Amino acid sequence: MKFSSKQRKELLNGVNKQELDVIVIGGGITGAGIALDGATRGLSMIVFEMQDFAAGTSSRSTKLVHGGLRYLKQLEVKMVAEVGKERAIVYENGPHVTSPEWMLLPFHKGGTFGAFSTSIGLKVYDFLAGVKRSERRKMFNREETMKKEPLVKQEGLKGGGYYVEYRTDDARLTIEVMKEAIDQGAKAVNYAKVDGFLYMNGKVCGVIVVDLLDGEVYEVYGKKIVNAAGPWVDKLREKDQSKKGKVLQLSKGVHLVIDHSRFPLGQAIYFDTPDGRMVFAIPRGGKTYVGTTDTFYNDDAALPKMTKEDSKYIIDAINYMFPTVKITENDIESSWAGVRPLIYEEGKNASEISRKDEIWTSNSGLITIAGGKLTGYRKMAELVVDYVTDLLRKEGHSGAYPKSETKYMPISGGDVGGAKQFTTFIVNKSKEGQEFGLTSKQAEQFAKFYGSNVDTIFQLVREHQEELKQYNLPVDVLIPLIYAMHYEMTVKPVDFYIRRTGALYFDINWVYKWKDAVITYMSVEFGWTKDQKVKYANELEEALIDAVSPINQLDAETYA
Repeated sequence: MKFSSKQRKELLNGVNKQELDVIVIGGGITGAGIALDGATRGLSMIVFEMQDFAAGTSSRSTKLVHGGLRYLKQLEVKMVAEVGKERAIVYENGPHVTSPEWMLLPFHKGGTFGAFSTSIGLKVYDFLAGVKRSERRKMFNREETMKKEPLVKQEGLKGGGYYVEYRTDDARLTIEVMKEAIDQGAKAVNYAKVDGFLYMNGKVCGVIVVDLLDGEVYEVYGKKIVNAAGPWVDKLREKDQSKKGKVLQLSKGVHLVIDHSRFPLGQAIYFDTPDGRMVFAIPRGGKTYVGTTDTFYNDDAALPKMTKEDSKYIIDAINYMFPTVKITENDIESSWAGVRPLIYEEGKNASEISRKDEIWTSNSGLITIAGGKLTGYRKMAELVVDYVTDLLRKEGHSGAYPKSETKYMPISGGDVGGAKQFTTFIVNKSKEGQEFGLTSKQAEQFAKFYGSNVDTIFQLVREHQEELKQYNLPVDVLIPLIYAMHYEMTVKPVDFYIRRTGALYFDINWVYKWKDAVITYMSVEFGWTKDQKVKYANELEEALIDAVSPINQLDAETYA
């Protein structure tokens, strides 16, 4: 089903003054999950997102669907068990956006972990998470650990634990969940800000929505309103005059991206720093990314920025655990900063606050879901929709409201015959793609990235041969762009380069090389005015500046 930017106005006009079962505020992974769960149970759903889908926390994580090993230290046993089990479900339902990643946890003399505590901790982790036999933890001695990753600090090294996490593309996971929700009957609009609430007899019954692209205002009614706005949930509670009791505490996390030639990490590492915090270093697509920081944040949640202190902290951590690489600020190729919406706990620092989720309901009936982790999005959504349907039943609304069906439901692109068959699927599609004029490698890359949606990609290749020549754009730029615009509601160049491809973080050279041509194509396709074209081009330039080190602002001309 098409999910095109050109449908935005039609969609907004279609719901104006209308009532749906559930209005969801927030188009991150939580909102997308709620939309999917609700739609599959027969509820009429709409999601309003004031930025682009996944533009907040859901594109700025460590990009791991992981069980939260460190939360065992905080005795968050139930949460570790729940999200640990969810990892395999997320992988099975979307193997094109999630994949197993063996993680090495080295332990050193005087460090946070020792051989005994690591072994026991990982064994408990395997048990709680229901880890399958082939992915259960292994323990390495000093020599085996050094062989697995020679860059790890050898001084004081005693050994290492080896266990499986799951790497993901957080933004694409969110987009694919949202697309599946659309296929199941939900509606979703980006750049549509909920700017206020509508009430009847003191109860919230709708929202005032502003289209941030043209300023038009809409009123949309809902039997239930769910506030899933992540870092902005308290802002909405303020509008509802219900911000009391528990509140959010935002925590900022920063990640650095370094080219593999400067940091040739071959093995994902989870390591402790001198101050007792835990940091990931993960190889991905010719790069190594490292993070995260964890510091309280009180500024604009939409514009978190990496500071000099943030980059220094991570660089110091890298050079502490990998002393031979000698990374400096000049090696930072890209970065991202994001904020986590944690539920405030007095007396705890940012890394100690629980990541558990909670549901609150105000006196007006506004339902708020706060906290939680990327990994647990599906279970969180199930709990929220269970809660909503229980309320609807009690209020006398008719409806079957069956139980959640998402546990065994592939997300968009995930219908590849199951995770075990994904490799075979890629091989078959790499052959099939050659019939559309693609090389085997191009077809393979498309199949890996888009999963079962690759058939649409192949068809677009066939249909847009003239445009490939006209705009002098390679197939691996123009076809993903067309798909993003017409099937993933991409509105702006920054949407394409950050959340639809991840290129601004992991292939910044590619962004610089093709940004002008991409902007030109989008401008023609969408009929932008000259001012709009300039505005969106400037937004992309600002995103590029934000992505690089505040110490070493890269010269754009070197990428031209």
